[in-house]
Amino acid sequence: MRVFLIAGEPSGDALGQALMAGLKALVPDVQFSGVGGPLMCAEGMTSRFPMDELSVMGLAEILPKYRHLKRRIHETAQALLDEKPDVLITIDSPDFCLRVARLVKAASSVRTVHYVAPTIWAWRPGRAKKMVGVIDQVLALFPFEPPLMQAAGVTCDFVGHPIATQPRATSDDCAAFRAAHDLTDRPFVLLLPGSRRGEVSRMAPVFGETVAALARARPDLRFVLPAAGPVVQMVHELTATWSQPPLILDPARTTPAMKRAAFAAADLAIAASGTVSLELAAARTPMVIAYRMNPLTFAIIRRMAITDTVTLVNHVTDSRVVPEFLGPECQASNIAPAALSLLSAPGEQLEAMNLTMERLGEGLEDPGVRAARAVLSRL
Repeated sequence: MRVFLIAGEPSGDALGQALMAGLKALVPDVQFSGVGGPLMCAEGMTSRFPMDELSVMGLAEILPKYRHLKRRIHETAQALLDEKPDVLITIDSPDFCLRVARLVKAASSVRTVHYVAPTIWAWRPGRAKKMVGVIDQVLALFPFEPPLMQAAGVTCDFVGHPIATQPRATSDDCAAFRAAHDLTDRPFVLLLPGSRRGEVSRMAPVFGETVAALARARPDLRFVLPAAGPVVQMVHELTATWSQPPLILDPARTTPAMKRAAFAAADLAIAASGTVSLELAAARTPMVIAYRMNPLTFAIIRRMAITDTVTLVNHVTDSRVVPEFLGPECQASNIAPAALSLLSAPGEQLEAMNLTMERLGEGLEDPGVRAARAVLSRL
């Protein structure tokens, strides 16, 4: 069996690795090709070009790289047509992946699977209908997605979210993290400004002002910032002038287990919008979501939005317990009071996190294996 996969983001790379492992367990002689990151390459793929080329977010940010991305779309589609695999599995990154799938479908009968349903529950619901005839099957991370996709005429299977079955930090792990960083008797706030340079540059001033406001109200608070590899030096530079510089966890010296311990040990997190909210939910760490983006991108997305929340915990539980401050509302004057309120009364949010993990498949079979079964069942 030959499988061609495409992933364009680190999160997609992780999904791809788990799916590949699941396929190998069920079909030992499976062969892989396509585009992926280091995790997928470790599972047996040689990427046709660096996955980082596709890691572009936001309408305004894509425009300068449009010609290069268009060339890569055609190169990737032609490579697949030359190889004639049994199935094409595209993973998230719809702006790139679905364009490749459309070219492939126009010229062949290769079965197409898209892993991660488009967020039609948030904005641009018409995207589902555009997948008809292009994508044969969608693998969904959230239980509320299959009915929405099927209503548009797209076959969709809920396979669970990987966050629900990932390892958890123990109480001993949390205690060890606190002891190692002189936080044994001190409450601390986790700061998560994002992993892209554009995100960090926009969020750092807001986070710095929020830290100052929280430190004035709660002098006992400390702040910890796990930096992503591509932006670690930038984080050091941007936080050096804060009134209370955070403890920065360098990714080169921070293992996944240490990061999990930091998440679980924290009393509160202030995080950029994204799937990190599910990592925090898995760790049962109360959170405030804040995000700024390119003003043009924000203005366009706000006009297209069909929901009043972007936070996944809120969507999965059909609640609004996680406060979020987006665009012009992303101000320290809004974020700090919400954070202080959560520090004193986190109970309702913790209940929502428990329900979120239950609905995403906590305690069930690994989503990578479930995804592999779903793909094989419809071949």
